[in-house]
Amino acid sequence: MHSSWIPRGNYIESNRDDCTVSLIYAVHLKKSGYVFFEYQYVDNNIFFEFFIQNDQCQEMDTTTDKWVKLTDNGEWGSHSVMLKSGTNILYWRTTGILMGSKAVKPVLVKNITIEGVAYTSECFPCKPGTFSNKPGSFNCQVCPRNTYSEKGAKECIRCKEDSQFSEEGSSECTERPPCTTKDYFQIHTPCDEEGKTQIMYKWIEPKICREDLTDAIRLPPSGEKKDCPPCNPGFYNNGSSSCHPCPPGTFSDGTKDCRPCPAGTEPALGFEYKWWNVLPGNMKTSCFNVGNSKCDGMNGWEVAGDHIQSGAGGSDNDYLILNLHIPGFKPPTSMTGAMGSELGRITFVFETLCSADCVLYFMVDINRKSTNVVESWGGTKEKQAYTHIIFKNATFTFTWAFQRTNQGQDNRRFINDMVKIYSITATNAVDGVASSCRACALGSEQSGSSCVPCPPGHYIEKETNQCKECPPDTYLSIHQVYGKEACIPCGPGSKSNQDHSVCYSDCFFYHEKENQSLHYDFSNLSSVGSLMNGPSFTSKGTKYFHFFNISLCGHEGKKMALCTNNITDFTVKEIVAGSDDYTNLVGAFVCQSTIIPSESKGFRAALSSQSIILADTFLGVTVETTLQNINIKEDMFPVPPSQIPDVHFFYKSSTTTTSCINGRSTAVKMRCNPTKSGAGVISVPSKCPAGTCDGCTFYFLWESAEACPLCTEHDFHEIEGACKRGFQETLYVWNEPKWCIKGISLPEKKLATCETVDFWLKVGAGVGAFTAVLLVALTCYFWKKNQKLEYKYSKLVMTTNSKECELPAADSCAIMEGEDNEEEVVYSNKQSLLRKLKSLATKEKEDHFESVQLKTSRSPNI
Repeated sequence: MHSSWIPRGNYIESNRDDCTVSLIYAVHLKKSGYVFFEYQYVDNNIFFEFFIQNDQCQEMDTTTDKWVKLTDNGEWGSHSVMLKSGTNILYWRTTGILMGSKAVKPVLVKNITIEGVAYTSECFPCKPGTFSNKPGSFNCQVCPRNTYSEKGAKECIRCKEDSQFSEEGSSECTERPPCTTKDYFQIHTPCDEEGKTQIMYKWIEPKICREDLTDAIRLPPSGEKKDCPPCNPGFYNNGSSSCHPCPPGTFSDGTKDCRPCPAGTEPALGFEYKWWNVLPGNMKTSCFNVGNSKCDGMNGWEVAGDHIQSGAGGSDNDYLILNLHIPGFKPPTSMTGAMGSELGRITFVFETLCSADCVLYFMVDINRKSTNVVESWGGTKEKQAYTHIIFKNATFTFTWAFQRTNQGQDNRRFINDMVKIYSITATNAVDGVASSCRACALGSEQSGSSCVPCPPGHYIEKETNQCKECPPDTYLSIHQVYGKEACIPCGPGSKSNQDHSVCYSDCFFYHEKENQSLHYDFSNLSSVGSLMNGPSFTSKGTKYFHFFNISLCGHEGKKMALCTNNITDFTVKEIVAGSDDYTNLVGAFVCQSTIIPSESKGFRAALSSQSIILADTFLGVTVETTLQNINIKEDMFPVPPSQIPDVHFFYKSSTTTTSCINGRSTAVKMRCNPTKSGAGVISVPSKCPAGTCDGCTFYFLWESAEACPLCTEHDFHEIEGACKRGFQETLYVWNEPKWCIKGISLPEKKLATCETVDFWLKVGAGVGAFTAVLLVALTCYFWKKNQKLEYKYSKLVMTTNSKECELPAADSCAIMEGEDNEEEVVYSNKQSLLRKLKSLATKEKEDHFESVQLKTSRSPNI
């Protein structure tokens, strides 16, 4: 496909793809002058540059800021640059950046004027569709509608009025076609006194079809009456044909008269439009086309009872515009204590019915400075709701713009393609009306039912309707403050600020593991960490990077990570973070920008675009891998090298998109790595090189020594040295590898006195020696005694067996055959063990025998 600038009649259109295309014009000036042109540049997915070079291909210093500013949808901006005398080569260069399947909106340029040209060598004839009726004219005029002209015409020729027609700037007339259903539309009239509305049919203007041809249709009859829809909530019908807003302090559901709010309550102000008989007073509709004025003055949208829908327009590429103006947003009196970032929200329910490449744009303008596209939907979309959150009190204009096709067509092939909006609801709107009342706080000495604002961080106690402060580590809901349940507990590892408006982490975390306390201090990582991830390439080969900024803890809930659009140096620090006027700046806990390197497209410096918020709300910090449906899978990151648990920070974004209906979420895994000093290293999962696998949940691994727990007495051990010269040295060293940081310090080395041989060692040796001697003595004693008994026994036996002599009548110690061996031995002179030892010690030489009496039950017969 060939990519280039395309002429579109009275303007020229840039490319729509991710190619780089230049429109070049060279002019030689006899004296200095300037160049002026008008343009439309509404899509930041395409870069638009204008710069000037001399005949040496050197850029002029007059184009130091070559980046053209964005314009609002449907509005023309202007740009002018001084030109030096001599040769000037003018460049209009566009570069599209396509990250998905959606095409970019092209840049439009018209009315290029160059002042300073001294003369021209010839006059050029007017092109077809234009004319000049004066010689030497500066330019040619465009032929009006239903006329045409050929090249070099001095005037325009009218078409046949009944059978032909032409658009502005036409070179010929076209036969009028037969009328079809695509050439008319219906509207609803305002309600009459009977509560009826009429359906009216009208031809689309300018009418180009004929009713007198074969197969032509005629306009359906108008005047069919239908019941009017009820008034919208907050409005009432006072017996007339129109609805009126309820007076201050009253409410209505739209079907009944306005009633005052009961005591102890106040109106819940806002706007809820769900019945569409007439266009509300703070809304307006229009039609706009860049290349023609066919739909000027037309209504872009038409009311249709239970919905409002896009109108017919003049051609398929018209912008059908619907605006809602709200002067500001603020919470009710009782909710001024809920000082969260959300002040209100706007929600609308819609559907699109398309057969071509239609697009619905939702845009927001703040303080009438610039209109930015918040979200867009292409093609047919089922009935769905979208919510946009308001973060500051300012004047807002919300715009819905519908285009049936973005191709340069002036016909009506897709007239039946439309968008329907069923309801639009804005909460906490200034000058709003009330459909209901909500409880409010009463002063301690109130008069009547007057409400008083609660201080920041206070809820309304149900029993007394008095203000009461939320408990510690809870934040006050921004949607309701009635009852203690309005105080929502903070997530794990987080605390609330003084106003109970947000929860945040103070960068300190505590965890119990196996009877050991782990304390973490991430304060040195609280400043913004950055990651440049890539490169990646578009389908056309454009190289780009994803640049992430992570504010781990923020500053008491304040989001410190900044991402910017359309700047030539994305590391610039001189941006005022608190500036409300800086619309290209986003602040968050985690944000992402797309970086186009300078060498990718021939830029002078890297460019940053498509900045988005990934996380603006802190959820909690825990060692668990799951929190509020955010799950970090085990195989997503490498296994940690130690048993020190990883700590996980969880965040979410309050902004929803068509692909992320619950908003985006982010998980940051903090891992102790002593080899990564300082800020450490941030990485993304290898399975998801863009940091996300589904575009909605982002994962990061942050490795640093600062992510290690604080050192405790369990992280070191002592080493005792040898006793030298009466002194012993005790040293304390960290356990290796060291998995802690900061915390307690190592104790100083300890020096203590000592002896050459330890006292207890001596005692042990003495006791051992005494025991050995005692055992030897006892062994010798019993052995000697046993020998004497054996000798005596042997002598007695020998005497008994002697035939020459008789045994004495004394008792024998022998046991005769047949005798019982159960003899009782009685020691008549039993020595104690102490006396035995004493006798051994004195070494008595005389034999000592014990007297043993043997007794038996019967007389021995020897």
